[in-house]
Amino acid sequence: MKKAVSLWMAVWMILAVPLHAAAVEAVGSESSVSGAVETAGGESSVSGAVETAGSESSASGAPEILTPHALVMEVTTGKVLYEKGADEKVHPASVTKIMTVLLIFETLEKGKLTMDQQVVTSAHAKSMGGSQVFLEEGEVQTVETLLKCIIIASGNDAAVAMAEQVSGTEEAFVAAMNEKARSLGMNNTHFVDCCGLTDSTDHYTTARDVALMSRELLLNYPQVVEYSDIWMEDITHVTRKGSSVFTLTNTNKLLRGYDGCDGLKTGSTSLAKYCLSATARRNSIRLVAAVMTAPDSKTRFAEAGKLLSYGFSRCSLYEDEEMEELPKIAVKGSVEKEAEVRYDGTFSYLSTENEDFSAIERQVQWQQDVEAPLEENDQVGVYVYTLNGKEIGRVPIVVTHAVRRAGYLDRLQEAWDCWTL
Repeated sequence: MKKAVSLWMAVWMILAVPLHAAAVEAVGSESSVSGAVETAGGESSVSGAVETAGSESSASGAPEILTPHALVMEVTTGKVLYEKGADEKVHPASVTKIMTVLLIFETLEKGKLTMDQQVVTSAHAKSMGGSQVFLEEGEVQTVETLLKCIIIASGNDAAVAMAEQVSGTEEAFVAAMNEKARSLGMNNTHFVDCCGLTDSTDHYTTARDVALMSRELLLNYPQVVEYSDIWMEDITHVTRKGSSVFTLTNTNKLLRGYDGCDGLKTGSTSLAKYCLSATARRNSIRLVAAVMTAPDSKTRFAEAGKLLSYGFSRCSLYEDEEMEELPKIAVKGSVEKEAEVRYDGTFSYLSTENEDFSAIERQVQWQQDVEAPLEENDQVGVYVYTLNGKEIGRVPIVVTHAVRRAGYLDRLQEAWDCWTL
């Protein structure tokens, strides 16, 4: 009997090991797809955990990645921390929508749009294929709802509806996209449509240019991450057919698999392969990683995570939380003789070279012979920061209020006061 049990145990072990290995492999692979299948110009809604990057790197410390075109950038300074084939022209697919969203936010800032403004879907917008939120011709949605449809669910129909609202036609909006690209120094970018659905080879960009427009959006409109960080949200379609609920599901799997990730935009077509502009924030440091033409979706997310991790390992931030207390300063020819001053801002310094912040030195430098009159916030000095003998920044020192120049009557009063003492 014991021999029979041992024989069955041996058989079970032989069969179980491969099954266990297969199960482990499945955890890191793409999960089942809910909703529409991934199609040209957009992403499907994919649920499941993400396999994030490990510590694998080359002998030089730089990450080793399969993706042929990639770049990681620190957002505040624009410092490039890693690049690979970053200036080769590639098709961006729905990553195109970063520029679309940027122009929408600019229009909102100018007051030419409001978030609660209503937008009517045209027949042209409805006709968009690929990734969509299934807007009907004549359907009315607010600007904010359409922004969510673009940012969260990569809706091509929503992108065209907003392009027409902003510029009158998609063609006019695309012209504005190309003009903005030129102003940002995106020298290897040209757009043909506003959503990336096109298969035209005249629609192209680079990993560097994707990072540039992503940085512009994140710097000037940081509220974009309030939308790009949403995993799922319902919208309501109200048409002649009645009312129905549609669930927007985010296409960016890194939101649930990478610490600090809160955006930004995915894209894939047969021409573009798999693309992603991913952003994450840790300890007040924000990075953006552009991954273009990845061979598959799993690689796209894993290598974006690897690039972000490498970038964070390179970055450290110094923030001066105990700036030196400032005395009043003498002001020649003024009624008050002295003026109160303050720092015009705070100081922070981002290092990408693992520098020793304990070596930072600080020094107040006053202007010579400060004279009245002075206006409020006139600069009278600077607080200078140096590291290893090199200046790394400065904060202006300004007067807190206007200082009036003493006139004849003021001097007469001063003389009288002195005489009567």
